[in-house]
Formats: sequence, C-alpha cells, structure tokens
Amino acid sequence: MEALLDRLNWRYAAKAMNGEKVAQEKVDRILDAAILAPTSSGLQPFEIFVVTNQEVKEQIRPIAWNQSMITDCSHLLVFAAWDTYTAERINTMFDLTNEKRGFTNEGWENYRQMLLSTYPQKDEEENFQHAARQAYIAFSMAIAQAAFEEVDATPIEGFDPSELDKILNLREKGLRSCVVLPLGYRDAPKDWLVNLVKVRKSKEDLVTVI
Repeated sequence: MEALLDRLNWRYAAKAMNGEKVAQEKVDRILDAAILAPTSSGLQPFEIFVVTNQEVKEQIRPIAWNQSMITDCSHLLVFAAWDTYTAERINTMFDLTNEKRGFTNEGWENYRQMLLSTYPQKDEEENFQHAARQAYIAFSMAIAQAAFEEVDATPIEGFDPSELDKILNLREKGLRSCVVLPLGYRDAPKDWLVNLVKVRKSKEDLVTVI
C-alpha cells in the first residue's frame, strides 16, 4: 500500500530531461491510467495527443516559454478538452455504455435526457472549462502512474494554448489544449531542482476533518 506513496515522494517536476526514450509499455500503462480516470457522467470529454515527432516538439518549445523538457522528453502528452458539449458527443458515450453493458436501463436513459437538456444549451466557454477539469483528473492519474513506472513527468501549463491548438490542428477537431505532460528521464547534472527537499504543507494545514 505504501508503494505508490513512496513513488510520489520520489517524483518531482523535472526541469531537465536527458532525451532517453521511455519504453512503450510504460507509456501505454501511463495512458491506460489516464483512460481509467473518473470523469463527470463518464463522458471522458477530452483526448490525449502523444507527440514523439521531434520536429513538432521543436515547433511547440518556443510557445512553451522555451522549456527544454518539451524537446528533451521522450513523449509529450497533450491533454485537449472538448470545446463544448454537444448532443452527438453525449449520445456517443451513452450508446457506447449500452453497447458494452449489453442492456439499457430506464434510469440511465433518463439521465441521458437530463444531460441533453442541460449541457448543449450552456455557454461554450463554461462547457470547455468543465471538460478541462475532467481532463485534469486524467492528467493527475497519468502523473501518478508515471511515478509508479519511475518515469519523470513534468506538469506544464506555461504555454500558449491558442498557438498549440494551431500546431496540432485541435480547433478543427473540436478540441482545445489545456495542459501538457512531458515524459522522460531527469538530467540530474543540469537540473537545479533534483536534489532539493520536496516541500508540501502539513496534513494539519491542508486537511480539515468535520
């Protein structure tokens, strides 16, 4: 039970990576963890783009504060949320659920109709922000699994989303980038953060039991 906590204590946001490739089976498990993340109504309103093409990473680096991890990582995960909720997107996930489970349920179908009468009528920006929060849940699961795999993963919000959307043609897909996650291995000699003590607030400061 302590294994995950040990790995989370091991991990940090690596500020330099050495370019070493991460084994594909590790990347696959990290992606699987993200796919297994819980999301509101089970809609999974996001997609994950895995960038390994070095030329594309070179295009992204200048619009990401020139952070070296963008180009020196093995795999760059881009989490892109739905730009809004539509009836088609909602129905696709409900139909998939019915197909996988092999039956329909009246309560589940009533819930579908409730979502259809709610989300598509909302403001697109409000819907995107909600979808982005779901993407962040998957993003966190990917970070945890990466730590379990002893793969460094550096959360990055420091980039220009509109420019990244252009590079990956996300808007044409009905998506907007919200956060990126380089996967790789730390370059300790070049990383000023590697040997510093991990600092977190105490449980007493963060947790209130009512």
